[in-house]
Amino acid sequence: MILTCQSFAKINLFLKITGKRSDGYHELSTLMTQINLHDDLCMDFDSSGISVVCDAPGVPEDDSNLAHRAADLFFDRAGSVKAITSSQRVQIRLHKRIPAGGGLGGGSSNAATVLMALNSHFGSPFSKKELMAMGLELGTDVPFFIFGRAALATGVGERLEPVPDLRPYHLVLCDPGVPSCTASVYKNMDFRLTLEPEYNKNTGLNVLIREENFDIRSLMHNDLEAPACRLYPEIRDVKEEMGAPLCADVYMTGSGSSLFALFSRREDAMTGYQKLLDAWRHTGKRVFFSSFR
Repeated sequence: MILTCQSFAKINLFLKITGKRSDGYHELSTLMTQINLHDDLCMDFDSSGISVVCDAPGVPEDDSNLAHRAADLFFDRAGSVKAITSSQRVQIRLHKRIPAGGGLGGGSSNAATVLMALNSHFGSPFSKKELMAMGLELGTDVPFFIFGRAALATGVGERLEPVPDLRPYHLVLCDPGVPSCTASVYKNMDFRLTLEPEYNKNTGLNVLIREENFDIRSLMHNDLEAPACRLYPEIRDVKEEMGAPLCADVYMTGSGSSLFALFSRREDAMTGYQKLLDAWRHTGKRVFFSSFR
């Protein structure tokens, strides 16, 4: 049996670092939403083992791949609650569209998609809450993709509160062509520089996100943008290149390196997308048109 799934990207509409824990992880407050940009996962259940095949250069195909790790984890846990024989395994073929190392959660989304697909295929031995707990073992963004809707994430990203009435937008998204290392970006962050009074005064955030047709634009900010730009000047350069032709503010998602601008009107987003596509046709930069899911 072969099952094909779509694995969607996410963007961080704001990301604030709120503290650092004794274990080295950072506490944060971030609003995330999935977008229509996606990878395709083809899962072959006639395989005799767990394997990953990917068409994107540089993406690992061994057991370090998050999709592979998700399958390993699922079969390990499912064996104790449901009879799954060693022959019931899966080959995962990944067709990648989401840029790797772009802050778009591609690997985490792949892992979440594998967990959910395997759970469904084998008769749902785990609840959604149990799947999210398993996902957290793989990465802090994985539970969000299992959660499956726009959410305010706090803690290390594991505490999720739905944002049901987020105003929809279209976006122009750019991959600058330089992958960002999340661990390096966090290490390069000066926590003192995140103490921005204007941003921190939004103490009514939990009230705001419950408003009907909530508009995020007044709160957009990313504490990781400055350290990412210090490490990867290309991000800063591409952000400056995007602003003028798009006539819009440009933001970085996650720990980088992808950049995006929001548009209320699809026509305006398509116009901006075409401008960048024409200008960057023979460069290493990739441009995408997408929308909130």
